[in-house]
Amino acid sequence: MYHWSIGQLALARDALGLRMLEGTMSRRAKGRVAPPPRLGPAAQAVAEEVASLAGVTVQAHWEIGSQTAVNGTDFYVGEDELGHIHLDGEAHVPLGRALAKVLIDAGLGARFPWSREFVVVDTAELAHAVWVFGLRRAQIDGVADAELGTRIRDRASRKA
Repeated sequence: MYHWSIGQLALARDALGLRMLEGTMSRRAKGRVAPPPRLGPAAQAVAEEVASLAGVTVQAHWEIGSQTAVNGTDFYVGEDELGHIHLDGEAHVPLGRALAKVLIDAGLGARFPWSREFVVVDTAELAHAVWVFGLRRAQIDGVADAELGTRIRDRASRKA
C-alpha cells in the first residue's frame, strides 16, 4: 500500500517536472495501471464520451492508499489528471480553486468536501458532465481561466 502526504506528492510532481493543479496526482504517481471497471449506465455513458476525447488515457481509479481496490475510472491527458468517476457514479473534476468556485457559484457543480480544487458533477446529466470534463480538457490545453470563467457564466445564463 502507498500512503502519500500532500508534501510528498508535491515533491514527486516537482521531481518529475510536472506542473499540475494542486491536489491532483500525475498518472505515473498513481502507480499500477489497470483497465477501468464497468460503471453504472449513466456513469459509463459519461466515461465513454470522456474517453473519446483526443489524447485521453483511461485507467482504473484506485481507492486511496491501495493498488488493488478499484474505486472508479481515471482520465488523463499525458500526466495531467482530467478527472475521475467513482463506482457510485460521482465525478470529480479538478479545475483549481478559483474556477471551481465560479462553477459552483453558477450552480453548475457542487463543492467537493476534501478539496476546493475539485468540483463534484452528477453523471446522470450526460451532456453537462461531459461539458465539465471538457472545461478541464481546455484548461490542460492552455485556455486561460478567464475564458473558461466566461464559458461557465454563459452556460449558467442559458440554463437560467
